[in-house]
Amino acid sequence: MVQFHKILSILLLSVFQQTLLFAQSGRKKITNHTLEQLAAHFKDPSPEYGPTVTWGWQGDLHTSTIDRDLDSLQSHGFQMVTIEGGHMNDPYLSPGYFTLIKYAVAAAKKRGMKVWIIDEGKYPTGFAGGLFSKERPDLKMQALIAAERMDVPEGKTIVKKVASNIVSAVAYNEDSSELISIHNGTINWTAPEGKGAWKIIIAGHVFRTSPTRASNNPTGAKDTSNSLCDYLNPKAAKQFIRFTHEQYKKYIGNEFGKTVIGFRSDEPAYSYTPWTPDMLSEFKKQKGYDIRPYLASFFLRHPTEQEKLAKADYWDVFSNLFRDNFFKVISDWCVKNNLEYEDHIDHDGPEDSKTMLALGRSEGDYFKDMRYLQIPGIDVIWHQLWPGEANNFPKLASSAAHLFGSPQVFSECFAAFQPVPNIKQVKWILNEQLVRGVNLFEIMFYPASTGQRRGFHGFMASDSFPAVMEATHRKDYILSNGILAAKIGVYFPTPDLWLGDTLADYSTWNIAQQLLVHQRDFDFVDDQSLDSELELKNGSFINHSGQAYAAIIIPAVSIISADILKRLKVFAKQGGKVIFMGGTPLLVKEKTFLHAGLSKDINWAIKESGNSLTSKILQALPKPDVHVDTACADIKYLHRHLKDGEVYFFFNESDQRQARTATINGKGSVQVWNPENGKIISVGGSYIQKGFTKIPLDLAPYESRIIVLGKLPLKFLSGQYKNKK
Repeated sequence: MVQFHKILSILLLSVFQQTLLFAQSGRKKITNHTLEQLAAHFKDPSPEYGPTVTWGWQGDLHTSTIDRDLDSLQSHGFQMVTIEGGHMNDPYLSPGYFTLIKYAVAAAKKRGMKVWIIDEGKYPTGFAGGLFSKERPDLKMQALIAAERMDVPEGKTIVKKVASNIVSAVAYNEDSSELISIHNGTINWTAPEGKGAWKIIIAGHVFRTSPTRASNNPTGAKDTSNSLCDYLNPKAAKQFIRFTHEQYKKYIGNEFGKTVIGFRSDEPAYSYTPWTPDMLSEFKKQKGYDIRPYLASFFLRHPTEQEKLAKADYWDVFSNLFRDNFFKVISDWCVKNNLEYEDHIDHDGPEDSKTMLALGRSEGDYFKDMRYLQIPGIDVIWHQLWPGEANNFPKLASSAAHLFGSPQVFSECFAAFQPVPNIKQVKWILNEQLVRGVNLFEIMFYPASTGQRRGFHGFMASDSFPAVMEATHRKDYILSNGILAAKIGVYFPTPDLWLGDTLADYSTWNIAQQLLVHQRDFDFVDDQSLDSELELKNGSFINHSGQAYAAIIIPAVSIISADILKRLKVFAKQGGKVIFMGGTPLLVKEKTFLHAGLSKDINWAIKESGNSLTSKILQALPKPDVHVDTACADIKYLHRHLKDGEVYFFFNESDQRQARTATINGKGSVQVWNPENGKIISVGGSYIQKGFTKIPLDLAPYESRIIVLGKLPLKFLSGQYKNKK
């Protein structure tokens, strides 16, 4: 009996080690394995680490097609698939569709594969295959619009009865603007004399949707024929779940948290100024004043500063409602059903990362949107990243994951690249994201094989593609473990985006670029994290991953929260470094932007009048974890702490060989973990100096390398690493 229990314990420990990161009760939690635990599964990681592939269902799909596709996908290096319902003979959300879903999940389980499901029939998420338009038009998306514009000569009195959906009016000319009151549904206003002609904008709310590309749209067009739901109304989110998620549960609920990993949303966004029936009451509850007089001023080309501040208050409330009434509702359902929820939103990866104003306009607040997701994400489906064109927007998703305690970071990749990248370029694009913290890739696009075999196309047809996916799988696995070591937080100025502040936008990305050029890794940190979520302890801000920031950099912002300033002051007194770039903010807000006051002298922080990381600023920052003997802007790295070791992922972004000696933070034996073949080899010639280790770092063009410091049993080592001549 004792021997039986011993054998059973060994078996259970093996299963535990294989699935530790993905225990059903804690998928969102950070794990901190030992090197031995990681090494045991390095060659063959669990499928949940990805990569996955977008498996587009379309046409006359049969069970034989599903079997054929899964076999093909598995042979090309995929152990996980993401199903997207498309233009099918069995329409999206029909009984026939769900019968195929049930078969596909069973077929994936038989092959040891895992399944993600996109929660919409094409995109963006939220129209439930057209069911909101057909069955719940009362819960359709709404917008605040400029319903009418009028020309008014000076001195003329306008008396006008307006419809019940009209909520605001504003008059303006070249010199000024004036808010107009609406009493009992009537406008009664006289245009002041001496200022020339006036114009009036009358604003109201209507049912209006952002465009959708729906699988049930016979034209295949992206249009407004299938309305999105009202993202700001929790009733709509719950109805969306009933239309979609609950139907999946009836057919495959027994595989939730087993074969089925979770649901993915796609680009929920607003193309118009958001509205919801409870907007006015919610605004009054959150901000304490009536927003109605200001609403029409949102449509002015040149609003006053006061009108801009009122609009920022509106965007603050809108983003809170988006977070709590859509993303959180879906996330809570997924958690309750042993599933994960991942998403990327629109405008999270623009062509030029130095302009993120559209992100604020259409999504409200990136970090609020990601706060309750198990896996924050981004979109890299076109040339936002390309060899020679580095870009730092993937740090948005990885920062959100680190702040909120998520081990994985999602990226949807490659769907619309033109030209289609070759394998060498594919590897560069993946490594460019990995070194910025992404560690779960969805590769697009594999169309279901209907009729004559279509198979893989583009780079996916390359003979070396399966090997690239296997190597990516191992990289994802290693870089999903441990705690990020970056000690610098860069404040992401969402409030300034709402105010249209292009300087703050530019300053943020300029600082981000300079930090990485100097091998100083960082996370973006948001308002809510700084004012309350980060634990303040002994001169460090500690996030939900256990990562500690010793320095906070504030870009050239025009406004900041009083609560943030109070915490930053305490942080500085405890020994943390607070650095204001481009001067200090002009305004400080308490509860509202509208009533923000002038800032006082901030004499407890480091101040830099420009936006360049001068030697003074670099010296004030925490000592870097990586120092190369000769400066090299093209070498980027990611450093993660393990329970008994350190993991470094290096990437040479350039098309030139980079040979350096690197001094890296940590001590212990040095190994190179090779993701190409799963082998681990020791590295000679390094030595320890004051807690740092010197290593030779010779990287071919576009080459990446995993270097690990720490003690590892000999049974895991495959030989001695030989440096290049």
